[in-house]
Amino acid sequence: MNNSIKICLSGLGRTGMQIAKYLIEQKQEFELVSCVCSPSSGKAGKKLGEILNCHDIDVPIYSSNDLEHCIFNTKPDVAIDFSNSTAALKNAEIFSKMKVNIVMGTTGFTKDEEEKLVSIVEKNKGAIILAPNITRGINAMMFLSNLAAKMLGGYDIEIIEMHHNKKLDSPSGTAIKLANELKKFAELSKKSIPISSVRAGGIVGNHKIMIVGENDMIEITHQSFSRNAFAEGALFAANFIFDKTGIFEMKDAMNYKQIIKDYLDEENNRKNKLVEV
Repeated sequence: MNNSIKICLSGLGRTGMQIAKYLIEQKQEFELVSCVCSPSSGKAGKKLGEILNCHDIDVPIYSSNDLEHCIFNTKPDVAIDFSNSTAALKNAEIFSKMKVNIVMGTTGFTKDEEEKLVSIVEKNKGAIILAPNITRGINAMMFLSNLAAKMLGGYDIEIIEMHHNKKLDSPSGTAIKLANELKKFAELSKKSIPISSVRAGGIVGNHKIMIVGENDMIEITHQSFSRNAFAEGALFAANFIFDKTGIFEMKDAMNYKQIIKDYLDEENNRKNKLVEV
C-alpha cells in the first residue's frame, strides 16, 4: 500500500457509500484512509466497518467539524467529495489549505459558489477537478454531443434527464453542464436549450440529448446502471489530479485534445497512403 494514493471520502450518502465499498476493493492503486460526514450524522466517530457490517475495515469516520484533525491524522493525498454544495464549499477551503487535492463530484453549486470554489483553490495553489457528473461515459457523451451540434448547425436541441426520487437538485448538475457546454458554440449561444427533469423511483441516472432537424434527429443517451460508474470515474479523476496544480475538468483527465489530434493524424496518414497508391 505504500505507493497507493490515499483517499479521504467526504459525504456518506447513497453515492458516497457506494464509492466507499468500491474503494475498499481496490487493493493496489488506492487506499481509503478516512471518511467525513455531516456533524449531525450518526456515523461520525464510528469506523466504516461498523456501517458496512464488515468489522475488519478500520477506516475512521470524522465529523466535518473535525476535518483538520482528520487530515492531520490520516494524511490523505486526494479528497473525493460527494456531500452537498454548502458542506463541500466549506470543506474545500480546509482541504486546499492543507494541500489535499480535490475531486469535486458534488452538484448544486450556484455560479457564485463555483467561482468561490475556484478562487479558494487558486489562492492555496492547490488542485481541483470539477465534475458535476464524474462518470467517463457521460463525459464522452458531452464530447460527442458537442461535435454533433457543431456539425448540425440550425438543429434544435433539448435535454431530458432522469434520476431517483431522492435527488434534491433539479435539473441535474450534469444536464446544466451539458447545456452550458453546447451553448459555447456561437450559433447556440443565444438559443434556449430546454431541460426536462424526471424524479422517479430508483433511477440511478439517465441523460438524453436530442438534436432535431426538420427531417431527421440524433439522440445521444447515457444511462448509469450502477453507482459503481461514479466510483470508477471518481478514482479515474483522483489518479489524474493526484500530482497536479490548477483547475481541471473531466475533459482534461480524459485527454480530448490528444484524442482529436490522434484521429486527425490517422486520417492524414490514410489519405497520404491513398495518394501514394
